[in-house]
Parts: sequence; C-alpha cells; structure tokens
Amino acid sequence: MKPIFIQYPKCGTCRKAAQWLQKHNIEVINRDIVSDNPTQQELSVWINKSGKSIQKFFNTSGLRYKELNLKDKVKNARQEELLKILASEGMLVKRPVLIFGDTILIGFKEDEWAKALL
Repeated sequence: MKPIFIQYPKCGTCRKAAQWLQKHNIEVINRDIVSDNPTQQELSVWINKSGKSIQKFFNTSGLRYKELNLKDKVKNARQEELLKILASEGMLVKRPVLIFGDTILIGFKEDEWAKALL
C-alpha cells in the first residue's frame, strides 16, 4: 500500500517533502490537509502510533495557531480537548504528515524520512 502524504500544497516544507518523495520514486496518495482535514479519530490513532505527544502535532508557527492564542492552551488542556481543536481546522496540524503502515512522520526531516522509507 502507498504511503499517505498529507500536505498543504502552498507550504514550502510540504513542497520540499514532495520533491524528496519524487526524487526517490516513492509513490504516495496525496491528501490536502485543508480540504480533507484529519478527523479526531485519525489524529488519535496517528498520535498513538507515532509515540509523540499531541503537542508535536500542532503547527506552532502557523498564523491560525497564533490567532487563536493556543500556546498556553496546548500546554495545559486535556488530550480530548486538544484533539477536538486539531480536528477543527487542517491549518492547525503540523505538516506534512506521512502515514506508512504503523509509521507516522510529522514535519519533514530528510534523515528521518530516509530511515523510514529507503
């Protein structure tokens, strides 16, 4: 099965990751994070599989994150509330996200992606 590549096409990091995937001939299923926002259930599964905290799934450098003043809320809120916030809007989710079986990669770190996919 092909990895699922969740991205925002206008995001520079997402474009860089897409170029890396193409360079390494890795075919993916593309999913736009804005038009097909991850659900609470999907996010919950990905967070559990990734072994990372829910805070790592927030796009802390994004305008929406700053507009909603989420910095303190993300530190103190319960996981259920944070899942609801993340699922409310794709632009709040750190991207790209790559799902490949039980492997969940958040953001683009070339060495991490190479280790997981090559």
